[in-house]
Amino acid sequence: ELHPFDGCRHLIPALQPHPQLHLFSFFWNFLGLTEPVTRSKWHYRPSVSFQVYEVKQGSNLVEQIRLFIHKVTDPLHPKVNANRPQNVKSLSHPFSREKQHLFDLSDRDSFFDSKTRSSIVYEVLKRTRCTKAKYSMGITSLLANSVYTSAFPLHDVSFTLFFCLSLLYEQWASYSVFYKYQPIGLIRSYFGEKVGLYFAWLGVYTQMLIPAAIIGVIVFLYGCATVDDNIPSMEICDPRNNITMCPLCDRACSYWKLVTACGTARASHLFDNPATVFFSIFMALWAVLFMEHWKRRQMRLNYVWDLMGFGEEEEDHNRAEYEFRVMQKAMKQDQSLPKVKLMPHLFHSCLISVTFAIVFGVILYRISIKAALHISTYPAARSNIRATVKTTAAIINLIVIIILDEIYAAIARWLTILEVPKTDKSFEERLIFKTFILKFVNAFTPIVYLAFFRGRLVGRPGNYLYVVGSYRMEECAHAGCLMELCIQLCITMLGKQLIQNNLFEIGIPKLKKLLRKRKSEVTSLQEEEVKILKRYEKDHFLGPFAGINPEYMEMIIQFGMVTLFVASFPLAPLFALLNNIIEIRLDAKKFVMELRRPIAAKAKDIGIWYNLLRGLSKVAVIVNAFVIAFTSDFIPRLVYQYAYSPDSTMHGFVNHTLSYFNVSDFQKGTAPLEPMHLHYKVQICRYKDYREPPWSSTPYDLSKEFWAILAVRLAFVIVFQNVVMLMSDFVDWLIPDIPKDISLQIHKEKILMVELFMKEEQGKRLKPAKGHLCRMVWSYTAAHISLVKMSC
Repeated sequence: ELHPFDGCRHLIPALQPHPQLHLFSFFWNFLGLTEPVTRSKWHYRPSVSFQVYEVKQGSNLVEQIRLFIHKVTDPLHPKVNANRPQNVKSLSHPFSREKQHLFDLSDRDSFFDSKTRSSIVYEVLKRTRCTKAKYSMGITSLLANSVYTSAFPLHDVSFTLFFCLSLLYEQWASYSVFYKYQPIGLIRSYFGEKVGLYFAWLGVYTQMLIPAAIIGVIVFLYGCATVDDNIPSMEICDPRNNITMCPLCDRACSYWKLVTACGTARASHLFDNPATVFFSIFMALWAVLFMEHWKRRQMRLNYVWDLMGFGEEEEDHNRAEYEFRVMQKAMKQDQSLPKVKLMPHLFHSCLISVTFAIVFGVILYRISIKAALHISTYPAARSNIRATVKTTAAIINLIVIIILDEIYAAIARWLTILEVPKTDKSFEERLIFKTFILKFVNAFTPIVYLAFFRGRLVGRPGNYLYVVGSYRMEECAHAGCLMELCIQLCITMLGKQLIQNNLFEIGIPKLKKLLRKRKSEVTSLQEEEVKILKRYEKDHFLGPFAGINPEYMEMIIQFGMVTLFVASFPLAPLFALLNNIIEIRLDAKKFVMELRRPIAAKAKDIGIWYNLLRGLSKVAVIVNAFVIAFTSDFIPRLVYQYAYSPDSTMHGFVNHTLSYFNVSDFQKGTAPLEPMHLHYKVQICRYKDYREPPWSSTPYDLSKEFWAILAVRLAFVIVFQNVVMLMSDFVDWLIPDIPKDISLQIHKEKILMVELFMKEEQGKRLKPAKGHLCRMVWSYTAAHISLVKMSC
């Protein structure tokens, strides 16, 4: 039944559904939802008051350590449920209409809680057929055709849940409690299990970032402490070496001194030092530990929230949109539905090609702007060309990434709707996969180019590689491309977190809220009239809930930034930690204050996101192995020290990495316009490569040192990958997915549930006298569960 809201002021006309209890029962059973058999305010049956487990703490060493840590961190826990005993848990069983006699239905208004009622009502409305053929299937059809502007559950203002909402604001959404743990149980009680699992996962991820950030800072400080003792950078900065380098571009660029790259060489050592190899191994193991820690935490939450049997009984029901399309097809005998499936795949390829084209455009920008700055007449423009080109190109990449992210998200949803997936789970997984692929390629294509392609396909002086006519491919600085990779990662990561994840989440919702108010003419009301608006009117001006997937996507891309190229940017975990501390409170405030209440959804895990995380952690091992081997100078330094150095030190390493070029071998039209820029005539210049000198029998061919270093690089990749993978698999095998105490409790609880139903059947046969009560109290530890007392 649909009724107008009481006292509706017609500012925003609205209808309120009133389903009956039998409808709630049917859809509860239809959706496979579960509830505890008993609660403190329910009676199991008139013959049994209630059954609870009394959790007794173990006396083993591990349990004592856990209790000690809990006492030490007690000030960090939110002050919620202070009067609720922490060592009590009710026996639970899935609700079904066949077992309604197990529950007390006398108080029908409070039998189903608010979040459960809203999810069932939404499911009813989605499957309700309308009278007009134009709007034939459910509330989604009515919303799509603008019959209704929105449909959402209200933020509950009853005394109990209003207290819950205010407690969420004080203990979760306030920035003053940023150092505290989140009240995950309270979040789940108000917003549902799916939202609760997201914030639980985000809390575990942020907590695990603390040791990674500390180790990353130590690695960075090690680079700072040893920069003055780094022999290669000291040789570059020594003006006595007097090394003349070949031009960096054709005609406009002239010869230059290697000593001018002193600052870049010293800065590169901060991130390109032996400690980064250790840090890469540490982060690979960290990713495995994070995944294992989350699996155990998730299993514990499943047990506490009574979700252990949810996946087994859950059925995948058809989406209302799919049923509507099938009905349309049956009516029109339309056989064109399967043809739509090819379009999203073709569109995907086009969008990825657009990303590649934009990255290529930025490459051309870097090449052309470098040449323009070299011929500039302004001394300020020519003073620091490399830094200017690197920074501006990174900023352009960031702007493009942010813009394309928003476009790709909208296109991915449109493509998924075109496919008409059969179930909600299928729709969500397809949407996530499309969005992830597009955003991942968008965010990481410039970084992959800098890490693995820039400086590789360059050629040599006198025989450079050109693209689009006269554009010469970019070279890396003498210290390598690792510094530029670090700059790109830093700007992309900080820019996305500051602009996209924080400013957009604050500014855009407030702007949309203001526009909604203006559209509904609420701004013309007096301040006193605004205060007496109905609950549904106030909620209407809040932002619509767009799902939890965009929040996951932000964190998954960040996880990729933290793990994939951590060898080049050890401070990434620190920046991620600082962002997440703000992100948790920002999201909390958004859920409590800025968004309409979401429709509660049950979930026992984070779904496809776990598979994406696991895949990224595997790929990160391979990527970091290639970054260390091919992007950094770790392998060339190692080979020189132990194979070519006369005294087994790094003295002479810089000279060893530079090849010779005779300036008379320049191609026609590529020689510098100002050959006397250094005030003397240059006959031989140097460039970074391993090639034969011009006076050898095979001038400018790749030297034997090049092949030796290449062989060591490939060997390092194979050894690093297999060793780290083996260590990761060992850690995965060593840590059980289910905590031992939870495993024992689950097993014993099933036994007790069987015993409980057997007693129920015996009670039916014996037909006990009216008023005859039985009370059972159960006590369990991590090792065993036993019946303590039964009194009748």
